[in-house]
Amino acid sequence: MSVFAMINDAVMAASRQAQGAVAQAQGQAQPAQAVDLEAALTARQQVKGAELNWRTSIVDLMKLLDLDSSLDNRKALATELGYTGALDGSAEMNLWLHRRVMEELARNGANVPASLSS
Repeated sequence: MSVFAMINDAVMAASRQAQGAVAQAQGQAQPAQAVDLEAALTARQQVKGAELNWRTSIVDLMKLLDLDSSLDNRKALATELGYTGALDGSAEMNLWLHRRVMEELARNGANVPASLSS
């Protein structure tokens, strides 16, 4: 499975958990709706009690999703998503990765606020 596919699957799972918790609290069946990325990840962060800056950091995003955030895994993700710069874990590479992951999540049905995709 590709690194992005693992990220996408983890985001979808987080969204289902967040929607299920809201539906259960309201005594309703779990609604089928688009993934609200920010709500799902914010809820996950609250449950985990983690101090992670997932809104701007690819490393923290991957940690929040319980994924391997090592340089080797980020290099694989960068290659998969078409990064052409040095695969050195630089701030440039990591910022590019975060932006591209947000773009790809939006393409895959997540509601990604503009503040997270720019």
